[in-house]
Amino acid sequence: MNKRIVVIGGGYGGLRTIEFLAKYEDLDITLIDKNPYHYLQTEAYGYIAGRFDMHDIVIDLQEWSDGFKKKVHFVYDKAISIDFETRLVQTSKSAFAYDYLIIATGAKTNFFSFIPGLREFSYGVKDLHRTYNFRVEFENLIYQKLQKDNCEEINLVIGGAGLSGVEVAAEMANTIEMYKKTIGNRVKTIKIYLIDASKTILPGMSDFLIRNTQKRLESLGVNILTDTFIEKVDKSYIYFQNSQKLKYHFMIFTGGIKASSLNDTVEASKNKISQFIPNRELNIGSQVNVFAIGDCVEIQDAQGNMLPPTAQTAERSAEYAANTIRKRIDKKSVQPFDATVLGIFIALGGRWAAGELFGVIKVKGYVAYLLKKAITHIYYLGLHLRINAGYKNRIKDPR
Repeated sequence: MNKRIVVIGGGYGGLRTIEFLAKYEDLDITLIDKNPYHYLQTEAYGYIAGRFDMHDIVIDLQEWSDGFKKKVHFVYDKAISIDFETRLVQTSKSAFAYDYLIIATGAKTNFFSFIPGLREFSYGVKDLHRTYNFRVEFENLIYQKLQKDNCEEINLVIGGAGLSGVEVAAEMANTIEMYKKTIGNRVKTIKIYLIDASKTILPGMSDFLIRNTQKRLESLGVNILTDTFIEKVDKSYIYFQNSQKLKYHFMIFTGGIKASSLNDTVEASKNKISQFIPNRELNIGSQVNVFAIGDCVEIQDAQGNMLPPTAQTAERSAEYAANTIRKRIDKKSVQPFDATVLGIFIALGGRWAAGELFGVIKVKGYVAYLLKKAITHIYYLGLHLRINAGYKNRIKDPR
């Protein structure tokens, strides 16, 4: 009898796990997601600024699943609980039995409750709907500037100067500069502010990335406010702990994440943002057949260093979980998880980026942009090839 594999979450980690496991004939795979699509969050910066369209950042999960010749069954539903004793995943409509379970539910924006008004008056990029709303607001602003000779100063604010924050700030600033030929000097009245409580942008990253990112943002006219603490937000102003305030038009917040709500229903060790704290094999609790990967789990390397919550970390943990499941089925020995960040590339507006590979290769400018674009294209092409395969399968075997 085939082993039943259930994957909760169609993000980077969930899809990579399935890619690794679907080649085995003795496995039946079920993918469960509350959304019918895979959202390429790493490309949100370009979508917000209008450089990418919806089809550039969203892939239909049913179409993708069909590409595995009936090996993968997609369930468009929300997982609401897990029963470890009966090995059942309960969704809002049904229940699914598993022999091995991969929890890959990702994370959502952590609108800190100690900052009044933050959730009510800012947008996040972890959720596609909020990202869409932010794009609409941005395009409306440009349209309003085009329609009238409006010299009123408009402040756009990004709270959080981590990877997502600097990419959004850079792309928006570059887009605004490109509109100079369209709306003339009125473009100068649109100001972008990047705010973070840390002493520097990109906290925890290398001096090379910090230094070159800062230079690029400044060249684009981004106003960088570090070591700046937001006290509260209302519909017109952002108030800082130093008694200063900033009038703003709209705000996007990228300053923190927390695990998805499914984690709260599971009895297992967690950190303060509800991420699971797994063992060295990425199992949670005492469940050797349950794995947690990606942003919903606190992942460390062999030296105990925290790995950043990036798509790369999600995929590396997914590959490990898939290989470990195969080895346990085959009754082979398993090694602890050990992965490092192979490299990181930061899109910084237009055809400009900064990046590092293997900790020794450092690139910036157009060359870094081409490398990042190539990496993204390979990933995106893989998704579409799977969808094309699914389309051909349906033509041969209509249902």
